[in-house]
This record gives sequence, C-alpha cells and structure tokens, in this order.
Amino acid sequence: MKQFMNSKETLVTEALDGLIRASNGRLARLDGYPHIKVALRADWDRSKVALVSGGGSGHEPSHAGFVGQGMLTAAVCGDVFASPSVDAVLAGILAVTGKAGCLLIVKNYTGDRLNFGLAAERARAFGLKVSMVIVDDDVALPDLPQARGVAGTLFVHKIAGAMAEAGADLDTITAAAHRIIGGAISIGMSLDTCTVPGSPKEDRIGAGKAELGLGIHGEAGVEQVDFSGARAAMAMVVDRLLPHVGQGEHAALLNNLGATTPLEMSVLAEELARSPLGDRVKWLIGPAPLMTSLDMHGFSVSLLPVTGQEVAHLAAPVAPPAWPGLSTLAPIALRPLPDGLAPIQPVPSAHPAHRALLDRCCAALIACEKDLNALDAKSGDGDTGSTLAGAARALQSALDRLPLADATQLYRAIGMELSQTMGGSSGVLLAIFFAAAGDASASGRDWIGALSAGLDRVMQVGGAAPGHRTMIDALAPALAALPQGIEAAATAARAGADATAGMTRAKAGRASYLTADKLAGFNDPGAEGVARLFETLAKA
Repeated sequence: MKQFMNSKETLVTEALDGLIRASNGRLARLDGYPHIKVALRADWDRSKVALVSGGGSGHEPSHAGFVGQGMLTAAVCGDVFASPSVDAVLAGILAVTGKAGCLLIVKNYTGDRLNFGLAAERARAFGLKVSMVIVDDDVALPDLPQARGVAGTLFVHKIAGAMAEAGADLDTITAAAHRIIGGAISIGMSLDTCTVPGSPKEDRIGAGKAELGLGIHGEAGVEQVDFSGARAAMAMVVDRLLPHVGQGEHAALLNNLGATTPLEMSVLAEELARSPLGDRVKWLIGPAPLMTSLDMHGFSVSLLPVTGQEVAHLAAPVAPPAWPGLSTLAPIALRPLPDGLAPIQPVPSAHPAHRALLDRCCAALIACEKDLNALDAKSGDGDTGSTLAGAARALQSALDRLPLADATQLYRAIGMELSQTMGGSSGVLLAIFFAAAGDASASGRDWIGALSAGLDRVMQVGGAAPGHRTMIDALAPALAALPQGIEAAATAARAGADATAGMTRAKAGRASYLTADKLAGFNDPGAEGVARLFETLAKA
C-alpha cells in the first residue's frame, strides 16, 4: 500500500521532528535518536509535578500531540505499536522531574508496564519521587484478567494535567488518577483493519461486517458483527457499555481511530446522543482523532462519571491544539426559516395517470442509482446516482400532496420540491427546468412544448448545450423525438447518451475539469440517467 513515508525505520523520528517543527516553539526533544525518542515541553521549569506518558507510536496525536501546558510534560515514543525501551522512559523521567515528582501514565500492555515500571524503579534510585498508574478502561473482553488501556487514558492525561498545572502535589494527583481509572470505560468498533507501515494489510474483516471490541494495535476484536449503518453500530457499542455505567452525569469521549471521515464521526455523535446513553452523557470530548490506530476505519466511545471538579479539569484550557475541548451535549437549537423561504404547499389533487407516470419515473431513477454512481466515479465524485435517486425518493413521498390534476401547478410544485430536496447544481437546474415548464404550460403550451421550454431555459441559465457532454445530450434529442412517441424518444436519448462516450472534452459541469483520458469510453452519467428513464417509460 502506498504511504507518504520514506522508510519504516525513520518513520517515527521524522514524524516526531515534523510535529516539533510545527509546534511554534512549544515542544522540544531529547538528543537521543534513534533509540530515545522523547518529546517534551520547551517551557518546562520542573517546578510542578511532571506527567510522563507514551508507548508505541501509531496512535497520533497520542501521546506526543498532547504534550504541552495543561496536559503532558513529556511523551516517550516507541516504534510503531512497540513499547519504548527502559532507557528511553528513564531519559524522559530524568529530563522533566524536579522536587515535586513525576507521575507515569501507562496503558495496560505488558511491554509498557514492564519498561515504564523498571524505569520508575531506576528513577527512584536516583532519589526522585515517581509514581505510576496503569489505565485499563477497555471493557470489550470481560473475561480478560487484565483489561487493555485505550482511549480512556486521555481522561487521565487531561484531569491530571489540569491538576498539575494548578499546583497539586504528586500524591493528590496520583489518587485522582486512580479514581479516574476506576470509573473510565471504553470500547471500539471498526470496519477495516489498520495498515502497519512496511507490512501487508490484513483483510480479516469481511464485506458487510464490522469488528467489535478490537484493540488499538489492530488486534482482533471480541467478535465480527453484521454492519448495517451508523445507528446499529453505535447501538452495539452502547449495549456493551451500559452494564458498566452507573448513575450520575458522565463525560463521553468520541474517538476517531484514524480513517473515519469527519462526516461519519458527526453522524456517530448524533447516534450517541440519541442512544440510551444520551440522557446520561452531559459532556462530550470530540468527535476527534485522539488515540488512533494508524489508518483504522473505526471509532471508540469512552465514558467517565464526573463530579463538578472533574468537569472543571476537563474544561480547563490547554496548549496542545490536538485537544478538542469539552462541549456540553445539548439539544438541537432550531430557528424558523426567514420570511419568504418557508415552503408554499400546493393544493393537492388526484390524477391516477399522472401519479403513475411520476411513480414510474422515480422508480426508474432509483433502480439505476448504483450504476450511475459507478459511472460517475470514473469521471466525477461518484454521486450522480445517489443525487437523482434521493430526489426521486423525495418526490415519491410527496405524491399525495402534489396538484396532480393541474399540469401547470404540477410542474411548479415538482420544481419547488426538487429545489428543496436535491443537492448540487443538478437540483437547481431541474428546479429551473420545471419552473419554466410551468410558465410555458400557463401560457397554453402542451406538455411537450412545456418540457421543451424548460430545456431551453436550462440551456440559457446553465450555459450547456448539445455536445457539451451533459445530460442535455440525451434530453434534447429525446424531447425533439417525443412527437413521434415515447419509443422514438427513448431511442434518441440512448443514441445521445452513447455519443457522450466519444466526447473527450466536456464543456460544462464537473467533468469539464478532467482530461481526455479520464472521459474517453464512458457515457456521461447524467445523460445515461436520462436515457434509462426514457427506456423504462418506453418499456412500460
């Protein structure tokens, strides 16, 4: 798999240097490459309790991305998914620990426990005050003797960091860290495994499946489950968390495991708010990449019961820009549409033939959704089918409230419906098409003349014409052939759509940005949609 890296041997050191260079002077590192990779606060004066965490790399921004005022003092970085050495951890401790002492925050993995633990012993032999807490928040494997430490670790980083910044002593911070660890719970889900640099990708998660309860190093989850969308995915995660959730108010941390898009993460945030946990979660951290697993396409949810003081610590400002802050999970605020934009509802009327025709048109566009998306993916962003099908579904649901018996008002109502439900330029152009058809119908033109007038207006406003490689290449010949019957129109639309495959220069639409090699041999998806619509009507 192609990745933006030079070699797996230098990946972590080069990435760490890039982070430090872009930190505006907030961060520095120890001079110990390649074996000692420690990022630390450049402004640290050892006057307060130091917080040191770390572990294998590949979880960015954890842990180096959270070094800064109000959070970690230093992060000890191992190679990808590999614990740092004892010497590296000890170097980090010695570099930042003063008389106030140091707290080591360690995730519950054998390598981390052993290396951080031995480094703590050696630091104590130097006369330093060092305490260590081990985070074990993962509830995916209830029978595991020692639960893994995952994204709930960030609760400890943030609350302990706020306390240290405020001047609390080591014993107080350590006791608070133990309380947080005792209450934090987490579980994750992913649609795909991660790609370890320099290694082949493991494809163990089958099509239509998701993995529930997997670890942050790509370890297999507790089970593979059927995947049917964000709502069901969040429901399964919440179901595993609920037995461990007590009474009182909670903060939730919604973590992106690496490759989940911001759109998906926002949907997951909405599903978390709608879930049975929604009334117990008052505060939200994220959604954001906080403790990732390289490029894993997944998410995790962490919960923590909180007191007012802990909320204040979670909300305290910090220097690291990777920390998203604490938000109140609030109801959606609604404001009325401005005057003049509220939709005007037409007076509905019945007309069985018009209704059946519209229903067939909608069904035809819905049926070719996947094919048009696949065609659009060759020359666009792969959404033409979804755009047309979405508008068709909306129009189907509106049939009962349309003025089906009044052709003039029907054209206008369809145009209004499409302008409200269909995205992109297609929605605007089709709204213009039907609005113009309504005007022509009001002037006495028959249905073919009305539709032709709509096409003329679209070409005038949109700037496209036959030969420009758009849906007009199928629509214009189809409307011209309509007086000879629907079969003739379908034949003309098909010929027009197929002709676009030989047009290697688009003069309108998104395809106009593409080179000839991206267009040759493929029908324009909009024109193909028009052709399939007329072919379906001809068969009926």
